Formats: sequence, C-alpha cells, structure tokens
Amino acid sequence: MANRFRAIAAATLLSLTAMVPTGSAGAADMAAMPVKAKPIPDLPFFLLIDNRFTYAYQWGAVDPGVTAKTTKQVFAFTHFDVWTYGTNFFNIGLEKAGKSSPANPCADPLRPITGCEGATEIYGLIRSTIGFNEVFNTKAFSMGPLRNVSFVIGADGSTENRFFSASKRDVVTGLQFAFDLPYKGFFNVNPLFYYEFANRSTFTQCGYAGAPGQIPGVSCNIDGNRQFNPTWAVELNYYMDLGFLPPSMDYFAISGRAGFYGPKGSENGQIIGTATKMEINAEPIRLTFDASKAIWGPKYTHNVDVWVAYRLWRNKFGLDENASLPCTTFAPGSCREDSLYSGVTVKF
Repeated sequence: MANRFRAIAAATLLSLTAMVPTGSAGAADMAAMPVKAKPIPDLPFFLLIDNRFTYAYQWGAVDPGVTAKTTKQVFAFTHFDVWTYGTNFFNIGLEKAGKSSPANPCADPLRPITGCEGATEIYGLIRSTIGFNEVFNTKAFSMGPLRNVSFVIGADGSTENRFFSASKRDVVTGLQFAFDLPYKGFFNVNPLFYYEFANRSTFTQCGYAGAPGQIPGVSCNIDGNRQFNPTWAVELNYYMDLGFLPPSMDYFAISGRAGFYGPKGSENGQIIGTATKMEINAEPIRLTFDASKAIWGPKYTHNVDVWVAYRLWRNKFGLDENASLPCTTFAPGSCREDSLYSGVTVKF
C-alpha cells in the first residue's frame, strides 16, 4: 500500500505547510509593530506509521515431502512507515499446521513415526525503499502512470520444527518501479538480485542416511545448511479500491502479489543434486471488505478488514515439482500448492 500511504503522507505535509503564517501587512504597520516570524515546525521523522495484526485460516496448504494437504492458522504482525526519503515494510508471521503436516520427529521417510502435533513455522521479511525523486528533489523519475523509481533492499528469514528443519536466510536488492492505478490504486514492479545464502535441510546433513563414504562438502553438508547460487527475482504487488461501485457498496478493494525467483543451482546447495527451477509464490487476488467503514463510517476506513484470497505456489522453495524426490517419490504433488485462505486484519 506504499502509494496510498504516501498520498496520505503528502496530505500531512500540506496540512503542516498550511500552518505557516501567510498573511500580509502594510509597510506602516510593519514599521510600527515589527513581528517576529514564527518558526516553521519540524516535521516528525516518520510521516506515517501503520501497524496491523492479522489472523487467517488457510485450506489446502502443502509442504514438500509431506503427503497430505493441511490447514494452517496464521498469526501475523505487519508494520509500514513512510519517511522523508522512502518507506519501510516489515512482516512477521507464525503458521500453525494441522497434524497432517507434523512436527519433528514425524515425517522421517526412513524411520516413520506417528502421533506428532502440527508443525509451526515462523517467517519474517523486510523491504525498504529510497525514492529517487525524494533523494534528488526532482520529478524526473515520474512520467505518465509512473510515479517514482526507488532503490530497494531487504531480507527474508524463516525457521520451522518439521523434520525437514528448513531455516531460510536471504537478501534482495534492486529497483522498484511504482505506477499509479485508478481509485487510489498502485502497481509496483521490483526487479531484484536474490541471494539465498543459507537454508537448512535434514536430508543433506552428513550422517543422516548413514551411507558409507560420505564426504563433507562434497556428498553431504556438514551442518545441513545449503548455500545457493545468486539469482534473479521479480516481485509484484498491487492494490485498488473498487471505487466504481455505488456508494452503498463502496466498501471493497482488491489487491495481490507475486514473486518469481530464478533457478539457484542444485537443490542440495553446493553438493550434487537435482537442479532447482523457477519458483512462483503468488496471491493473485485478494478481495477485502472494509468492515469498519461499513459499520462506523469513513473515519474508520480500513481499521478492520475482512478478506478472502487465492494462493498459488509452484516449485515450492525452488524444488522441481516434476523431478525432485520430496515432490515425487516421497510425496507426489507436495511442491505445488493451490489454496484458499481468509482472515481478519485489525489496525492499531
């Protein structure tokens, strides 16, 4: 929602500017009664701060290497802020799966164990932008629907208690091209450099399978951590109020996102393994109902949102859904997800 919040920040700036005295007086009055100019009030460092909590429920989720589909409860905190030269976005979420996607030590294909509770995963990401128009005090990076071009930097991290024991760490950097859409909407396109420098896998850890002749760093990873090759990525996101609806239905908005991440070498990191494929992680469409506006009026717009979304994931985590062992031999179809999820988001 960067574009929308920047518009709010601009309105804030205008309102603060309006506080500066602009009246005039005659020369005689000024000579008789000198007036000391009022100081221009300092702007706050953050022009806007927005914090939200989300609870959601997902149906039809999959996890690589796990045969059955599962449901997930999602608890998430999201922070967004605008400052003089750009924006910051931070999200951290906890996903609690059902028993069909069990926690450690279940789901070991070599030593099957049953009765474990559902697994828990924690995932966080941060993205920061620095706008070229703001840095250079220009409008040269605005043209037609293109509103701004920004430098982007960010990182992702996760951990889980499944047998697989993934623990992802990556960094991204690149550009953001921000476009305006009708009805207070925006569309952002981020071409990025992507480097996943660590992601643990129990299956690649030395000694796991007990195979003789394992060579650390050649046929197995000493601590299970895989280091992947740098690659490209493209992240997209959009938002638009459905402002063409009649006033009696002016409570709806659509939004979505998509991430495309290029092949990053062997799925086992620096040791031999099946080649990774381009990963697609997307929420193409989310329909949001502004419940607080409908109940309490425009003053409370988007304080409480109720939404439903469709999610798709192809080649999950970069694993080739048609060739990787976890996706085929161990659990066919477990690297391809089509799911529905719905939730409530509250601003505080």
